[in-house]
Amino acid sequence: MTYVILYAVTFTVFLAIDFLGLSYIVKPVFDKHVPELILDKPRYLPALMFYSFYIGGVLWFVSVPALLDNRSLLWTFGSAAFIGAIAYGTYEFTSLAVTKGWSWEMVVTDLIWGMCLTGVSACAGVAATRAWG
Repeated sequence: MTYVILYAVTFTVFLAIDFLGLSYIVKPVFDKHVPELILDKPRYLPALMFYSFYIGGVLWFVSVPALLDNRSLLWTFGSAAFIGAIAYGTYEFTSLAVTKGWSWEMVVTDLIWGMCLTGVSACAGVAATRAWG
């Protein structure tokens, strides 16, 4: 049951916060630089696949070790933010290298967003699991 709580809370927090961030932080920057690449309506299945897999990775590499070793929430945030930097950085720096119109503003915005989002979501999952699990 502990891992169900951990996954459910981390996933829900990630999804809810990312919806807001994509709508009000990331999308306006992407619309400014590459409006022709942005869909009017997102494709939900690939997004759900990413969220599901990504949260599994965050749990595997950060949240479960934080619980098992009784690591601090600061450690959890920093480790999850590092995973966020790897994941979001891979996408952003690759896109900057090969996509016309990609900008450093897009890279910095999405990279920082991914780091913060991943760190906050992991902390929420670990804190909730410690409280309820």
